[in-house]
Amino acid sequence: MIKGYVVIDKEVCKGCELCVGACPQECLELAQKINQRGYRYAELKDDSCTGCVNCALVCPDVAITVYRQTKPKKTV
Repeated sequence: MIKGYVVIDKEVCKGCELCVGACPQECLELAQKINQRGYRYAELKDDSCTGCVNCALVCPDVAITVYRQTKPKKTV
């Protein structure tokens, strides 16, 4: 299985929750803390991210960057 992880710019996030609903792995949630602008921001709640990028695609504030681990090359 491909693993991924997200980096969320918590100061840009407005807590709209679009990413939370778009995540098929249900690995995002809103933080209990607030950012400097007064919004609860999205955060990764567990490590089940597959790097599908759905969260980044629906984010209206472009606050999410998704990274995928590269597959190890097969040796012959």
